[in-house]
Amino acid sequence: MSGFAQQLLAWFDRDGRHDLPWQHPRSPYRVWLSEIMLQQTQVQTVIPYFTRFLDALPTLPDLAAADTDRVMALWAGLGYYARARNLHRAAQVCVQEHGGELPADFDALSALPGIGRSTAGAILAQAHGQRIAILDGNVKRTLARYHGVEGWPGSSPVEKKLWLIAESHLPEDRLADYTQAIMDFGATLCTRHDPACVLCPLQDGCVARREGRVEQLPESKPGKPLPERRTLMLWVEDSQGRVLLTRRPQKGVWAGLWSLPETLGHDEARGWLAANVAADFDAGEDLPVFEHVFSHYRLHIEPRRWRLADAEPLKGDNADLRWQPRQQLHELGLPAPVKKLLGNPP
Repeated sequence: MSGFAQQLLAWFDRDGRHDLPWQHPRSPYRVWLSEIMLQQTQVQTVIPYFTRFLDALPTLPDLAAADTDRVMALWAGLGYYARARNLHRAAQVCVQEHGGELPADFDALSALPGIGRSTAGAILAQAHGQRIAILDGNVKRTLARYHGVEGWPGSSPVEKKLWLIAESHLPEDRLADYTQAIMDFGATLCTRHDPACVLCPLQDGCVARREGRVEQLPESKPGKPLPERRTLMLWVEDSQGRVLLTRRPQKGVWAGLWSLPETLGHDEARGWLAANVAADFDAGEDLPVFEHVFSHYRLHIEPRRWRLADAEPLKGDNADLRWQPRQQLHELGLPAPVKKLLGNPP
């Protein structure tokens, strides 16, 4: 066992997290669900979502058989919704091709939607004790600092180097604990900002600490300012307090979720309203503009609200348009900013 792995496991035994809900038991389904939720999301945020999701869909066949809206509603608020769609599709593939179980073979597992090399390794190491490395964001940061690896970890040459390093540190046993330990270490000590170097059990061997480059490593992706976009969201409510929602396209931002109708401008909004609810655009109430930041652009959302006292909607519920009671909004997957807007109206 490398000194790195030995020190990391000793730290994990003493200070690591041993009471996470997916650790008891470490079944393949529970580990898989946690790994997908933990992509781009912190542990403390994930725990209540994980618990609620597992209560509703306790087994992989339950997930495969669930309605898409049910899955998206359980996921709503976690963001990065492609994760939920891939999770659902992968469960269906497992039922069709793998007897309702996640395959324990690396190639078969990593071929499933939403499961790449690192996620497959994390599942197999934690659920089956297989000796396979992982390389999520926390691990990349830890290894880049410890070994003084320069360059952006997302670039192919740097990532290839980090994979080799990650594999070199794998112990012969305790793979589940080691995998949890290196993820925990990056999440709690070797953090992106203000890492706890004085408490670090690896500090004596850390190149970044020795050379005073902890804040510089790992190097950031060469960036440019995020582009700005605007959208007009149409909040239409009928006399019964139901909100008119439309299903988002199956590709793109918030794919497959239910949301408020959107248009690029007022002229388009007038036409949409005339075709769907016969509301007078000029009778709408302008609400404060707010911002939602995606990884690749900033979206400025301009909400406009209509409260229809007498007018009858021109269209009833269908696959792409639905009048949903306010008290039942939780039954549908809604984008986080829309959920917040409808739940806390000005």
